[in-house]
Amino acid sequence: MDQLQKLDTVVSHYFPELSPAQITLFCRLGDIYTHWNSKLNLISRKDIAHLYLHHILHSLAIAQVTIFVAHTKILDVGTGGGFPGIPLAILFPEVHFHLVDATAKKIEAVVAIVAALGLKNVSVDWARAEALTGQYDFIVGRGVANLLLLYSWVKDKIAEARKNKLHNGILYLKGAPFEPLPLVVDLYPLQRYFTQPFFKEKYLVHAYSV
Repeated sequence: MDQLQKLDTVVSHYFPELSPAQITLFCRLGDIYTHWNSKLNLISRKDIAHLYLHHILHSLAIAQVTIFVAHTKILDVGTGGGFPGIPLAILFPEVHFHLVDATAKKIEAVVAIVAALGLKNVSVDWARAEALTGQYDFIVGRGVANLLLLYSWVKDKIAEARKNKLHNGILYLKGAPFEPLPLVVDLYPLQRYFTQPFFKEKYLVHAYSV
């Protein structure tokens, strides 16, 4: 199955209003990640055949819960190979994404992937989240750490002024169970949005203060 077919059967099925430019970028992800994964284990090598379902569509699950308004600022903590930040940046070209990770080799690859795609709304840094000083509307992540630890890293980086429908806070993709947090927590089961068995017992966690 070529990349366009994979895109049609997975991503385009759930996001039918993609522009031609977005379709082109999503199609290119398959070859780009296959290339980089042969050099560096950005994702499990056994999983590269499931890139569109397990990584790209999983990242885009956030967009099933909320549509970010223009000029929203998002921090992707522990981005690894660029997930969920890169797929979301393609989907929301007027939103700024800051991708950070503490592993230098992964960040070098993500910088190259962002440059190859020509994404102007993405910045990438080799850094630990707790060392950052910026303010963001949302912190996103996927399997980086337990939620309580993640919250300790980013609790002072969430902007107070709200511009989106959802409260500013953490949007975290994970499976159960969930660690207790000193925040309001809303859970979104991904089976509500996607039919594939992969999404069974996977959730988007929205954690925020009011």
